[in-house]
Amino acid sequence: MYCRIKPLVAIEKKVRRRKADIAVVVELGTGNARVKAINNKIKVTVRMDYGFRNTDNLIGVLMLRCSDSRPTLPGRAEESTKKKAA
Repeated sequence: MYCRIKPLVAIEKKVRRRKADIAVVVELGTGNARVKAINNKIKVTVRMDYGFRNTDNLIGVLMLRCSDSRPTLPGRAEESTKKKAA
């Protein structure tokens, strides 16, 4: 805090300003790599699906691709029933 080296003073100010955010990231265990992976997945989806007529459809596809939710498609059996039948 009392250093005269300008780059170190700038880093100390950033850390002090973002102290609460840093604590949340450490507490949740969310790393930078996971955030970058999701961001990349979003960018790829937007590029692939450039022909959407409205943003609601794009948001729906993004929510499906970036979440762990796997809804049952119409006309298809659920995974649990397939395993029991096999």
